[in-house]
Amino acid sequence: MNAPARLGLYGAGLATVFVVAFATAGAVVPESVVQAWAEDSGEHAAHNDGEGEDMNGQGGHAGHDAGASSLGLGVAQDGYQLTDLGAPPQIGTDGELSLTITGPDGQAVTDFETEHEKELHLIVVRADGQQFRHVHPEMDADGTWSIPWQWDAAGSYRVFADFVPGQTGEGVTLSTTVQVPGDYAAVAAEPTAETTVDGFDVAVAGDLAAGESSALTMTITRDGEPVTVLEPYLGAFGHLVALRDGDLAYLHVHPHGDAPTAGQTSEPDIVFEAIAPTPGRYLLFLDFQVDGQVHTAPLVLDTAGTGEGGSMSTDDGPDEDEHEDGEDHEH
Repeated sequence: MNAPARLGLYGAGLATVFVVAFATAGAVVPESVVQAWAEDSGEHAAHNDGEGEDMNGQGGHAGHDAGASSLGLGVAQDGYQLTDLGAPPQIGTDGELSLTITGPDGQAVTDFETEHEKELHLIVVRADGQQFRHVHPEMDADGTWSIPWQWDAAGSYRVFADFVPGQTGEGVTLSTTVQVPGDYAAVAAEPTAETTVDGFDVAVAGDLAAGESSALTMTITRDGEPVTVLEPYLGAFGHLVALRDGDLAYLHVHPHGDAPTAGQTSEPDIVFEAIAPTPGRYLLFLDFQVDGQVHTAPLVLDTAGTGEGGSMSTDDGPDEDEHEDGEDHEH
């Protein structure tokens, strides 16, 4: 056997061992490794530069008008990078979810502006849109953010860090992936304009249009009566996260109107402005607070004209990481 062939077999063997070890133990995957796998296997990852698969193992979304960095799908943006992500290795294990944000100088960032009452918003969601969490870790003096953590279910997760560096005052959203080992069956997202959570009924009205601003009205009732005691949460009466089904492209929207004052309560309707960067299906997660308790209502909307099935085209253009951004990150 000649030397190139031996080297090829050796490299393939190493890759096989690495993948088996990863699948067995479960780990946070370095973004460079995710990219290398994507390039070699055609699977979609955070920085895949070609066509491939999304995290559900389906065809990678194509024809996107917005760039990956603007949609929170990049591990780096504008010189800022999400690094040193740590997490429990398996479900049911107590541990910490931790990360560091480094700046253009390569050093850990410790100067952040407060936005929506927090310096960093951490969104964690499984690839199929299940297991959504919006939390706020604490930062130590060295710039490491951490929060107690336990995985409740296996699967591939995307972790978003949403923040405003004090140096620039411009919002940045970064993300990476975590693989949690175990049996996993993806749950398909179906259009859902009404849902019930913790005894509250939540409905969304309005058409979500691709490429333009859309007004979405969330109405909260309980036992058939409007809820008029919504309390301020993160500086507003509601907090909405929207994710594009499939690749989990990230939109962060907030309601109309002035910020509420302490002790002020709201009527049952909360109106949001959202911009969907492409036609398709979007997963909506509404956080609202009543009696000091935060509740999260999941909803699913298709963009107007998408029709039943609502999925974006997956076969007519390059991967979303190839495009430059549009207006899509609302605060």
